[in-house]
Amino acid sequence: MGQEIKTSQFKLSDFEDFKMALQQESTLLGEWFDGNFFSRQSLVSGYELEAWLISQDYYPSPSNEQFLANANSPLLTQELAQFNIELNSVPLKLDNKMLSECERAFTQHWKFCQQTAKAIDCQLLSIGILPSLKPDHLTMSNISNQVRYRALNEQVLRQRDGELFKLNISGHESIKLTHRDVMLEAASTSLQIHLQVTQEQAARYYNASILLSAPMVAISANSPFLFGKDLWAETRIPVFEQSVDVGGYAGAAHGPVHRVSFGTAYARNTLMECFEENIQHFPVLLPMNFESEVNAMKHLSLHNGTIWRWNRPLIGFDDDGTPHLRIEHRVIPSGPSIVDNVANMAFYYGLVFYYANMDMPAELQLEFSLARDNFYTAAQHGLDNKINWPGCNRCSIRHLILHRLLDEAESGLRSLGMDEKDIEKYLKVIEARTENKQTGSEWQRKFVKLHGRDMNNLTRVYYRNQQTGEAVHNWDYVGDE
Repeated sequence: MGQEIKTSQFKLSDFEDFKMALQQESTLLGEWFDGNFFSRQSLVSGYELEAWLISQDYYPSPSNEQFLANANSPLLTQELAQFNIELNSVPLKLDNKMLSECERAFTQHWKFCQQTAKAIDCQLLSIGILPSLKPDHLTMSNISNQVRYRALNEQVLRQRDGELFKLNISGHESIKLTHRDVMLEAASTSLQIHLQVTQEQAARYYNASILLSAPMVAISANSPFLFGKDLWAETRIPVFEQSVDVGGYAGAAHGPVHRVSFGTAYARNTLMECFEENIQHFPVLLPMNFESEVNAMKHLSLHNGTIWRWNRPLIGFDDDGTPHLRIEHRVIPSGPSIVDNVANMAFYYGLVFYYANMDMPAELQLEFSLARDNFYTAAQHGLDNKINWPGCNRCSIRHLILHRLLDEAESGLRSLGMDEKDIEKYLKVIEARTENKQTGSEWQRKFVKLHGRDMNNLTRVYYRNQQTGEAVHNWDYVGDE
């Protein structure tokens, strides 16, 4: 949700005005779908990476306002907490040397951000959940200085009738606690992959993304610890779902449809179904009324930005103003290294092309309920998980990746016209990570097993390894004793 708003104080009339504008924009959006009005540009890639600002002693540093002022870059923005920032990419066409060009630009951008952080006595870290994070870091005193974040907190609490948030996660260990505001969301950071698609193919790519969520979260897992507890391979998933736990109509905080979720179904025909569900099932959270034309879709985009499906459809605009459709794949945590992040993107882009273009659609090969179950068990157990997959019941996810998905991703990347050396380089990273069973989560767990549960020491050595630029499957376990 990147749109800033002007106030956090709303009247009943603001909600009514917003609903009216939202309905007008939704009606126009339906006409765009009926008339196939969307951009013909297809398979344009992009990403958002959320990262941590940390102090010299490896704790969160609430410094993003000073960081962003010094950086002065349109590709950088705030996140919910003052110790988080978001790096955005420029769009790149999915062909030829896109992957190596992405890594080059990513590296250059990251180095600039590191220098900017160093100038204000901070360090920059990419990880799903910061191991040194403590509950008292997640307070309203550390919320970012933007109106929309305070408004979000106020409105979520209003819909929950002031009820505290309950975090309850069972994994290798268990954690139960209550929290009084949405700052718990700031515990988790991700790599969000964007893919612009044509209207004709949008539903196929969306459904393929849903199907692929399980192997993607398993191979990229990087968030095993929260507040010193060893939970899921990708603990970020339940943390995010429970930190903004607000349901839909006829249930408010306890409705059957939740604002952070895997979704309710595959798309049957078009992505318009998701935007219709947004109106039908989710009360307005932020009724900011924009003085804009209906075709700017500002109210619709703001409302969509307060509903966090793990695969989320987006409306955007080409440079010439033509509206386009994007899919945002949100299941991947912020990665151990730049090459790991790009390898994750390569794996997703190759697989999603392959599955979206199969003769038999993905949604006809595996029931949605099984895809959803796959996702949550893969987030919990990582590469040790077994899933149901088209043509294979209760498959080892490692075996599936090594003996099928890597070949399918390679085929997809070749069909996209990707450079052969790039294909080999980035898929080798995925292959080695799977063979060694060393995701970011596994590295963190093994390090703790060797050196004890000193979360500050874990963060320090993780940071040191990240500075080498090596992919996580090559990281050592030498600690600072």
